[in-house]
Amino acid sequence: MIIGRSRAGTWPGSAGGIAARVLVLGLIAAVALWAVAPLLAADNWIGVAIVAVVTAAGLFVYLTPRRLPVKYLLPTTLLVLAFQVFPVVHTMSLALTNIGDGHLGTKQDAIAAIESSSIKRQPGSAEFRLTVAEKDGDLVFLLASAGRAYTGTAGGLRPLEGVTLGAGGRITAAGGYTVLTAAQASARSSEITELIVPVEGGAIRSQGLSRAYRGTATLAYDESCDCVTGQDGVWRADEEQGRFVSDDGRALAQGWKVGVGLANLTAALTNPKINAHFLGVFGWNLVYATSVVVLTAGLGVAVALVLHHPRMRAVRAYRTLIVLPYAMPAFAMLLVWRDMFNTDFGLINRMFGLDVDWLGAPLTARLSVLLVQLWLGFPYMFLIATGALQTIPPEYLEAAQVDGATAWQRFGKVTLPLLMLALAPLLVSSFAFNFNNFNGIFLVTAGGPFPADNPTVGATDLLITYTFRLAFGQQGAQYGLASAMSIYVYLIVAVLSIIGFRRTRAFQEVGR
Repeated sequence: MIIGRSRAGTWPGSAGGIAARVLVLGLIAAVALWAVAPLLAADNWIGVAIVAVVTAAGLFVYLTPRRLPVKYLLPTTLLVLAFQVFPVVHTMSLALTNIGDGHLGTKQDAIAAIESSSIKRQPGSAEFRLTVAEKDGDLVFLLASAGRAYTGTAGGLRPLEGVTLGAGGRITAAGGYTVLTAAQASARSSEITELIVPVEGGAIRSQGLSRAYRGTATLAYDESCDCVTGQDGVWRADEEQGRFVSDDGRALAQGWKVGVGLANLTAALTNPKINAHFLGVFGWNLVYATSVVVLTAGLGVAVALVLHHPRMRAVRAYRTLIVLPYAMPAFAMLLVWRDMFNTDFGLINRMFGLDVDWLGAPLTARLSVLLVQLWLGFPYMFLIATGALQTIPPEYLEAAQVDGATAWQRFGKVTLPLLMLALAPLLVSSFAFNFNNFNGIFLVTAGGPFPADNPTVGATDLLITYTFRLAFGQQGAQYGLASAMSIYVYLIVAVLSIIGFRRTRAFQEVGR
């Protein structure tokens, strides 16, 4: 669809042209309304402003008969900003905070979570007959006590009219609510346990699937001292760490999100738990990515040359078989290969009568992951090399043969340089992909094998899997630290890719 000026310099006046313009402008308005509604509901005025600016730019560009190139560049620019620039900027912003498990919300969210999680049942506290129900997809407590009915949600407790009470005083039906069966409630038991209905001085929590009780919070926030008080002590707010800390160094599990500056970035360089194994992991990461590229490219080019030979027969059948690994889902194939390397019942040991613990020793585990990536990656290189070979003029090889060049000389002086014109950029991109090939390692070896005295770093860990284990290990998710480590990995890959692309300029001389 082309929206622009006619040859006379005016908008096309045909009914089709007008309909096309109305369709585009209507689509812009519809997308803007769809995007701005949830932003207004969440009071996200920055997001509203962004939508307004983008919508105004779209209307301005597509309403004017001029600026034809911008009509094509605007959608591409918006997609680049949304899917390339924004994720990078967002990752960098997360690296400057302490966001993670226990530090996801605001300070008020943390206070509410601390008080609600400390609710305990006191002797003589009120009891309710509990019925679990749904309303508009949300879980709801229907509570009955002393002939009165209530509905309880995370927003509070409200009286409920028009209910039907069954045996034992439980609510069996209520207008506008869908009562869950015992099986349905049992399937959502974790949600029922987590649901807390706040009331004055405490909250109502479930006790099983048929009863609920009113508990009292053992921890309470005191605004005068900006602290949380309880029977076991006092926890004062530490705004730098985003948590409540006692005088003896104990911290409550629930905190809030705060800015920490460059703390995560410096921790990646100065924290011994992180940088102690960085160089070793980085060295293997380089060997792994380089080896995969060299092996897949070498095998792919070799097979492509064999099938490109004029005397070769059944070429189509061979090409179909070779492309099969590339056509299969890599996720599933990685799991299959992991089982094939199993020591006891793996196909490789059983087929060759071996008793090798392929994934249990560092050397064999590294050879195993390289073999898996070779099997998965060389069909792609084969396809590219096959296409590149078909573009090489046969006159070049004939001229070299007339000049007395041997087969190896023709390959080294003519075929390979021309192949590298097509392969060189792909080799660099393949290196960048394999440098961060999380699935290729995690699904086969999970980074192992691990030393008996250090479960943090394994023999096949890449920087990306090492970062994952540090940021999402036993201490919970640390998104800020993970973002900081991702920035370093990004910088390393960017520098190595730039160097690789600069090196490929040497092959441009071949095509001149």
